Amino acid sequence: MSELASGSSAPMTAVLHVDGLDVGTADLRLVSDVSFTIAAGERVGLIGESGSGKSLTALAMMGLLPDGVHAGGSVRLAGVGHDLVGAPEPRMAAVRGAAMTMVFQEPMSALNPSMRVGDQVAEVMLLHGTQRDRSNARAAVVKLLDSVHLPEPERLARAYPHQLSGGQRQRVMIAIALANGPSVLLADEPTTALDVTVQAQVLDLILTGVAERGAALLFITHDLAVVATVCERVMVMYGGRIVESGPVEEVFTNPRHPYTQGLLAASDMTGTDGRLRTIPGSVPAAGRFPDGCVFRNRCPNAADDCAVLPPWTEQDGGGYACHHPVGSPESAGEALVQERHVPVLQVQERGVPELPAPEPLIQVRDLRRTYHRPRTSLRHAAPPVQALRGVSFDIAEGQRFGLVGESGSGKSTLIRLLAGLDSPTSGTITFDGRDVGGQPERRLRFLRDQLQVVFQDPMGSLDPRMRVRDIVAEPLAGRAVDATARVRELLEAVGLPPDAGDRYPHQFSGGQRQRISIARALAPRPSVLVADEPVSALDVSVRAQILNLLADLVERFRLTLVFVSHDLSVVRHVCDTIAVLHRGELVELGPSAQVADAPEHPYTRRLVAAVPTIRGALAGRTASDLARGTPEESK
Repeated sequence: MSELASGSSAPMTAVLHVDGLDVGTADLRLVSDVSFTIAAGERVGLIGESGSGKSLTALAMMGLLPDGVHAGGSVRLAGVGHDLVGAPEPRMAAVRGAAMTMVFQEPMSALNPSMRVGDQVAEVMLLHGTQRDRSNARAAVVKLLDSVHLPEPERLARAYPHQLSGGQRQRVMIAIALANGPSVLLADEPTTALDVTVQAQVLDLILTGVAERGAALLFITHDLAVVATVCERVMVMYGGRIVESGPVEEVFTNPRHPYTQGLLAASDMTGTDGRLRTIPGSVPAAGRFPDGCVFRNRCPNAADDCAVLPPWTEQDGGGYACHHPVGSPESAGEALVQERHVPVLQVQERGVPELPAPEPLIQVRDLRRTYHRPRTSLRHAAPPVQALRGVSFDIAEGQRFGLVGESGSGKSTLIRLLAGLDSPTSGTITFDGRDVGGQPERRLRFLRDQLQVVFQDPMGSLDPRMRVRDIVAEPLAGRAVDATARVRELLEAVGLPPDAGDRYPHQFSGGQRQRISIARALAPRPSVLVADEPVSALDVSVRAQILNLLADLVERFRLTLVFVSHDLSVVRHVCDTIAVLHRGELVELGPSAQVADAPEHPYTRRLVAAVPTIRGALAGRTASDLARGTPEESK
């Protein structure tokens, strides 16, 4: 592939050359003919849905592919005298952590839980000879932890990973990655699980770290707004191939491939007629993409010759486009909209005469919950943690109530109390006039029938040993209902095929597993559905599908929705009311548009200012602006 096709802006100073990279097993081709270059100091984004091959590309470059998966092609790194593809492990071990490093999505999986944080940072420097002895390494560790803005670095160096917050653990990973002054940093979804304010700080740290060292950055994510904020150039990946590449502003304002156009349409949270735009269908299983254009089975403009033509055509000025372009981004967005409602759903007619407001379905009054941490000394009492501090609000029947706040704000504690899974220290919770707080389980059967929860990670809440039909039917045990018919109705309602009931959770994608979780929650016909971060880990296109699905189901079954998230833009789209929690206190409550567009409390304003947007990034809003909480309007 030519330098033009790679989209390289500075081939003479390129520090990383990837040429014809293939990744696969004996039977499947997972990544095909990926070629690009990255210059020293350049910041490049790699975007695409789960299953597109982004992480496999990075793992192949690092020599970290799992057993049975092999790589072909070439990966060359400036200053390294051998090809990284096929290099023996001793040679790759000398490269990893020194010339090329990686920040992973989940730091708890990458950090050793049995080693102190400082020892793990020091180990990287000692292994590669950056520090000669442990005494010097310890001093360097404290300085490095301070550079990533960890408070009390000397104390935190002696802590274990589980004693740190998610954001602090990710800062440790950044410190490890930057410890030896790498020439290339790979960041694989490093902020996906973080709150928006912590995400902004981590993005700023990554950019500062690579800028100070003149390192190249390959930033892998499915969040287009983050790429627009962080990167100068972007590559779009689908089906194990790069289908479009070029400068961020060019690709995001004038996309030439229908897949890119679909991603941009799905990222627009303003929606059309209250609904989000989505890409039809779903990503095929890894290695099972069609011949010819890998996107043709989902493309609204596919033609017969797409099955035999090459996957793309090279365009003047770099980047790729399909053989049958959809047209303008606006028309592409409209063409890629799925049916407005999933099958069998009927939207309730509006225009019902106004009636006097009934009593709230859920009433929370002066709710407090105090926990006690484990004792650290026999001389001192266990320190208290005030998770909730006098929270009060009402939720009316049929309301869409959004709960927003960072980790540690008290959201999860509040949800547990509403669901009767914990008891308040003081205050009251009533559901339809009946007391919930502090009641024994035998008196909460009415609540178990009427309130169901959909959790963030469906794989953590679905039994991997049970078939889907049994998972959905489980809440119906002991009830006089036709479970088979109910399961069939629910699978259809959430947009899953009838044969889905015969399969196991691991045979579905993340979005499909979330649909299974929703079906199970609806099985006992609840009146309240609590959705706890249900889309935070999903791709933008899948997120749009799930949010549209929730809106349809709330309408069809006349549900009251409690939607929990740290993403204010998502809550604004889904809910009619937003409550903002901060350090256990309810700091703002009001109509969604008012809270999101004209927030009154400084904390809410900071949350709004920390959300990255494509429009703001293209207008010059930086990661530093997000971290400082600079409003988008000021840019």
